[in-house]
Amino acid sequence: MTYCVGLLVNAGLVFMSDTRTNAGVDNISTVTKMKSWSLPDDRFLCLLSAGNLATTQAAVSLLEERGLHPSERRPSLFTQPSMFQTAKLVGDTLKEVIAYTSPSGQSADSRFAGTFILGGQIRGGKPRLFMIYPEGNFIEASADNPFFQIGEHKYGRPIIVRTYDPEMSLEEASKLLLVSFDSTIKSNLSVGMPLDLQVYEADSLQAGYAQRFDERDPYYQSISDGWSDALKQAFERLPPFVPNRHQG
Repeated sequence: MTYCVGLLVNAGLVFMSDTRTNAGVDNISTVTKMKSWSLPDDRFLCLLSAGNLATTQAAVSLLEERGLHPSERRPSLFTQPSMFQTAKLVGDTLKEVIAYTSPSGQSADSRFAGTFILGGQIRGGKPRLFMIYPEGNFIEASADNPFFQIGEHKYGRPIIVRTYDPEMSLEEASKLLLVSFDSTIKSNLSVGMPLDLQVYEADSLQAGYAQRFDERDPYYQSISDGWSDALKQAFERLPPFVPNRHQG
């Protein structure tokens, strides 16, 4: 399984993904699910993937391979005029890969399916964030829906929903995602360390701070322990439950 998040705030974009992939309880490995590209002063792109690993890796490889041959006039991540057109290119590529690997063609419930989160900024536009589905279509983040999750999202969603503020800094947004991932890891064994973080500052048009966190990382440990302690303290401060024995 997988857990990936792309978060849009006024200050820019924050991406995080786990690296665990498994084909059974005794066949677990570490694979990056985050890929970023930067063309300084022109564009920055980050892609997160979930689903069939062979499918998503093939789509990413195809996007990169076509980018190496502009003379062949094939679509390229580096020549698209907008983030919308880039999302369309990624969607079309994913749809193409699923179509030739699955006899029945693309389908959200196919074992060959994959899903992407794409975020970034192209010169002349604003930072944008998209979720791209196996069928090739996509939706864009907005003020009403400022983040996307793919994979095992249900355990990490509540903390983001309760805490998110568009005015938070990129550092605060990174901390928020670490808490979200820690909650997910503690609840689901199919999501695991290390975690990959990529930060993008709005209008910088280049890759920002990036880090990989493992179990021994002192900051991650402080976040994990601190969040557990804070939850226990919050629970203890809640008013005691007193049964109403006169009801019923």
